[in-house]
Amino acid sequence: MVSVAALFSSLLALTFVVVPLDDRPVTAQLPRLLGSIAGVRVVEPPRALLGHYLVPGDPDAIVRWLRSDAPRGARAYVVSSDMIVYGGLVASRIPGTSRAVAYTRLQDLAAFRATRPGASFAVFGTVMRLAPTGVPKLGAAASFAFAGGDIWGPIQQYANLPDPPQTVEQSAFAAKLRAQLGPALDAYLDTRARDRDVDLFALRLAAEGSVDRIVLGQDDAGPVGLHLRDLAALRGFAARWLPPSRAAIEPGADELGMVLVAAALAREAKSLPRVRVIYSRVDGGSVNDPLEFAPIATTIADLIRSCGATQVAAAAAADVDLFVRVPRTGDADEAAFVAAIEHDVVPAASGPGPPVVVAVADLSFLTANDYADQRRLTQDLIARQIAGRVDAFASWNTVANTVGTALPEAIAVHAGRRMGTYDARAHATFTLMRYVDDVAFHADVRPQLNADLSAVGIDDHTFLSPDVAQRVASQNRAQLWPDGLDLLAQIAPQFRDAGFTITLPWDRTFETELDVHLAPNR
Repeated sequence: MVSVAALFSSLLALTFVVVPLDDRPVTAQLPRLLGSIAGVRVVEPPRALLGHYLVPGDPDAIVRWLRSDAPRGARAYVVSSDMIVYGGLVASRIPGTSRAVAYTRLQDLAAFRATRPGASFAVFGTVMRLAPTGVPKLGAAASFAFAGGDIWGPIQQYANLPDPPQTVEQSAFAAKLRAQLGPALDAYLDTRARDRDVDLFALRLAAEGSVDRIVLGQDDAGPVGLHLRDLAALRGFAARWLPPSRAAIEPGADELGMVLVAAALAREAKSLPRVRVIYSRVDGGSVNDPLEFAPIATTIADLIRSCGATQVAAAAAADVDLFVRVPRTGDADEAAFVAAIEHDVVPAASGPGPPVVVAVADLSFLTANDYADQRRLTQDLIARQIAGRVDAFASWNTVANTVGTALPEAIAVHAGRRMGTYDARAHATFTLMRYVDDVAFHADVRPQLNADLSAVGIDDHTFLSPDVAQRVASQNRAQLWPDGLDLLAQIAPQFRDAGFTITLPWDRTFETELDVHLAPNR
C-alpha cells in the first residue's frame, strides 16, 4: 500500500507535460525517464492517442486531453507540432492533412497555451526528410508513401539532387525522373511544400508570443538536396522575427523532446550548464554525418544551446564534460581518449566540490557495419570498471540522435543534483538501457535478426507482417535478455533485475523497446 507521505510527495512533485513525436521509446519513453533522474514527473497523453507506426495519432483528442486531463499545475510543456498537426512523424511525411487544418490545430494549441501563462511552453517540429516513407502498397487510397520500391527509390534520388541541378547531366537526370514519377513526385513535392508552410506558421506563432521557444529539426538529410531551400526559408523568417534564444533550426528529429525536457530541467535548477566538448581525435569536429547537413561540431553546438546550456573552451571550468568518439580514431588517440574519460570519472566520486558530469557520445556507427568497432569503447569502459561511473552514454543512428540523448541525460543528472531531487536508481536504469539498446541490440542482436530474415527471403526489415514480427520479437527477446543481464552485472552491480521486458515497438527491426525495473542488490 502506498503511504500517505509517499502519495503527498508525488502530488507535490514538479511536473512537466510532454506531447511526444510518436509512441517509440526514444520519443515517448526516454523523456519520461529523463524527468525521473531529476525527480520530475513527466506526464504524456495516453499512448492510444499517439498512434502506432503507420496509424497516426489523434491530434484533436490530444488537444482535448491538454485542456481537460493534463496536470494543470505543470511547470513546463514540451509539445511536438508534428503530433499536434499530423498525428506524428510518419504522418507528417504523407499527403492528407491540409494547410487549413494544420493552421487551425496550431492555433488551438496557441489558445491552450494562453490558459497556462505561468508555465514555460516549448514546441518542436521537423523539416521533412529527403526520403519518402516507403512501405508496401496498401491500396487505392495510398499515396507515394505506400507505393513500394518502384518509385520510392527514384523519389529519393530526385530529392538528393542539387536544387537547382548544377550540371547538364544532373538536369537531364532530374527531367528523366520527373517524367518517370509523374503524379507521385507531385504528391511528394506538394507534401514538402505543405510541411514547410506549416513550419513557417509555427514560427510565426512563436514570433507573436504564442510559445516561448521553438526548435525545428531537419530530419535525415545531408549537405545537398531539396531541403536546403526549405531551410533557407525557415532560417530567413526566424532570423528576421525571432532571437536565437527563442528559435533554433538544426539537424535532428527524434531527440528533440529530450533536448527540450533537458532545457526545462536546467531552467528549474536555475542553471546554465557549462559544457566542455572533448573529441577522440583533434579534427573530430569536422566529421560530417551523411544524414546531417552540417559538420558534427555545428550539430553539437546547436544541441548544447537547445538543451539550455553553453559551450565552454577546453581550459574553462565545466559542469558537463561531453566526450565524443568519432570514426577512424587511431589506436594512440583511442587510448588517450579512454584514459581521459577515466581521469574525469574517478575523481568525480570523491573530489572536492560539485563533480563534473561525464557524458560519452560514441559515433562509431557512422562507419556502417563495423560492429567490432562499435563495441570497442563500451568494452574498454567495462574493462576499466568505469562504464557505470560514466553519467551518460549514447550511440545510435545519427550525431543529433546520439548527442541529443547523452547530453540531456547529463543535464538531468546535473539538474537533479542541484535541486536535491536526483534519483540514482532512475539514472542507473536510463544508462543501462542505453548500453543494452545502443550496443548489445544494435551491434550484436539486430544484425543477426536482419541476417536471419534475409536468409529466408525477407529483405525488407522496415515493415514485417504480424506473424514474422511476432517471431522476430521472440528471437530478439531470447538473445537480448541475457546480454542485458550481463551488462547489468558489469555496469550497475549495486542493482539487480526486478523486471526486464523486451519488445519490438513497431513491426520492424530498427529499434527495440526495453522496460527495465531495478532493485537494490542486497
